Amino acid sequence: MKRRFAALIWLALPAVALAAPDIQSPQDLYVAGKYQQAIEAGVAQNTADGFVLAARAELAQELTRPEPCLECLKRAEKFARRAIAADPKIPEGHTYLAITLGYEARIVGIVNARLNGYAEEAKRELDSALAIDPGNPWARAALAGWNIEIVRNGGATLANLMYGATLNAGLGDFAAAFKVQPNNPVLRFQYALTMSRFDLDTYRNEIEDSLKRAASGKALTANDALTRSRACVLLSLLQKGDMDTYLALVRHYQGYP
Repeated sequence: MKRRFAALIWLALPAVALAAPDIQSPQDLYVAGKYQQAIEAGVAQNTADGFVLAARAELAQELTRPEPCLECLKRAEKFARRAIAADPKIPEGHTYLAITLGYEARIVGIVNARLNGYAEEAKRELDSALAIDPGNPWARAALAGWNIEIVRNGGATLANLMYGATLNAGLGDFAAAFKVQPNNPVLRFQYALTMSRFDLDTYRNEIEDSLKRAASGKALTANDALTRSRACVLLSLLQKGDMDTYLALVRHYQGYP
């Protein structure tokens, strides 16, 4: 089972490197999947946009690793904080900080995350991003995941009481994100992962539809290509009924150790 699981993880990797001649800018490097070079180039710019790109590249690089890396996520957090300090009016800085905190929380565990206020800080950052750009699909999708994961971990009553998190709010934010970018493979994939962990039986049709959309979405970046490959793997497992392997991969793709 372990060998098969490892093989499935790496099956989703071959499509991540996109050809890009005459690579120069940090954005070009990111698009081509040359994440470490993109990070270095972004940091070298010493601007808010450069630090945003560095945070984005560090997060994308984290998704390619066989095991979660807390130290790497701390670097992404640092870049996002530097972006915010340089220009707090860029919504992506706040969004990437919130996303990074979410990944860190999965590694350190619910108790440590709660003691250190991960959920509260992530929510503040997403609120800041949406105050700047209310239609930002990445912030909307991240807020959707924030709501639904808190409900999953704490139950509907406690999640609402402690954090104001609800399932309906999460579903509404996903719908808002899809309205802006209906064919974005990463957004569709994140919905499938989130709802698979929340309630696979109830949302199976919606999950399968999202995986199909993610698997067929246009790959504009190396991260998109990786996402499409992973969606294909999950879709195949779901349709075959291999739920143990499916749920193990969902957990892995969400960044749990």
